[in-house]
Amino acid sequence: MKLMFKQRFFSWFDSYDIYDESGAAVYTVCGKPAWGHKLEIYDSNGNHLATLREQVLTFLPRFTIQIGGQTVGTITKDFTFFKPSFSVDCNGWHVEGSFLEWDYSILSQNGSVVARIEKQLFHFTDTYLIDVSDGQDSLLALMVVLAIDAVKCSKNKG
Repeated sequence: MKLMFKQRFFSWFDSYDIYDESGAAVYTVCGKPAWGHKLEIYDSNGNHLATLREQVLTFLPRFTIQIGGQTVGTITKDFTFFKPSFSVDCNGWHVEGSFLEWDYSILSQNGSVVARIEKQLFHFTDTYLIDVSDGQDSLLALMVVLAIDAVKCSKNKG
């Protein structure tokens, strides 16, 4: 399943639209006022599916994953020097980024590719292509991309 992740151009808070290969809206992400990033994910019918919330006052960026109102785990940026990486503790995923921080791979515990993420250049807003091997992993893969984008946004502000 391929998804196109596009940040909205004019918005006070982070907000994104996520489209499938046919151009149909699959998810909408709305930023909410909070300390750190708080992103709520809705399906195409406006039903709340999940929340990604940045934990503040941590050494490395960390995000709490809530799906269906239940906390299921965290996404944590790992301490690295040259290539960014993240850990997803709810299912053992590991995320490895390229040196330029444009492309990422989400890997399962056994090293197989769960999803590939490509930052699209020459767009006015942040735009990513997400190629997810199994459509059932699309929501969590989207949450990983949101965490990566939030870390990059915070890094650029600081």
